[in-house]
Amino acid sequence: MPLVSTPDLLAAARKGKYGVGYFEAWDLMSLEAVLEAAETENSPVMLGFGAMMVDAGWLDAGGVELLGAMTATVAKRANVPVSTIFNEAQTFSQAVRALESGFQCVMLDSSAWEWDDAVNAVAALVREARNRGASVEAELGRLPDAVDGGIDTSGSSLTDPDQAARFVDATGCDFLAVSVGNVHLLAGGQSPLDFERLEAIGARTNAPLVLHGGTGIPADAVPRAVAAGVAKFNVGTVLKKTVAKSIQATVTTWVNSLDVHEALGSHKPGDLLTPASVALIDIVRERIRTYGSGGKA
Repeated sequence: MPLVSTPDLLAAARKGKYGVGYFEAWDLMSLEAVLEAAETENSPVMLGFGAMMVDAGWLDAGGVELLGAMTATVAKRANVPVSTIFNEAQTFSQAVRALESGFQCVMLDSSAWEWDDAVNAVAALVREARNRGASVEAELGRLPDAVDGGIDTSGSSLTDPDQAARFVDATGCDFLAVSVGNVHLLAGGQSPLDFERLEAIGARTNAPLVLHGGTGIPADAVPRAVAAGVAKFNVGTVLKKTVAKSIQATVTTWVNSLDVHEALGSHKPGDLLTPASVALIDIVRERIRTYGSGGKA
């Protein structure tokens, strides 16, 4: 199936009143598992990688291009609607290189920048994206981070609805990620959303909205978030937790029976990552059903 532009993918989500999941991959196994889950649920999906937790030196030494090649290769064999994203680029250069590597949508993490700096950089990135037929997600407001079982709010800021409208108009960004109570890297518990704020943002801007920190967003909050204009949910932490737990369980069964050729890179039942992939597919399928996108391909 041909790739679908991100604006078209999210426009269909808004029209159909469901959310599209961006289930952030970190290697080939996780990328393939996300696609398999989407195909099993007959769901549209965003495929891609993020830069937030990745070493900048590795990304700048060709990592962006490697991730782009993997994403394009997997996405092109999809039989459900797919669009691709490079999420939370650490620098403007990384975002441009992601566009050059074929990602259909890019996001530059400018959420902590001064207003003028963020507006100018995102507007420049939009121009770069338009030249390549691609789109840009931006973020206004800064999510708190989950740290050592608590929430660090020191650098966080909620999105102001009036500023959100001004930011979209000034930058021309296609989608806007917002801070309305959602939390980055939340490994346990939930993060209640400020629906009054979210609905005000949705009323003041026509851009599809995005919620990062999807791991902690309560399932029962999704329908109201979608009604307020959220078209995309970013999920990462719960995926890595699921895979890590599976790997730990598998390793404890090896003892003296380890066949290294089977366990590492064989893609066979005895591969270390085979049960991890199954577990990952299950959690992605569960989230797809939560977002209401199952059967919408």
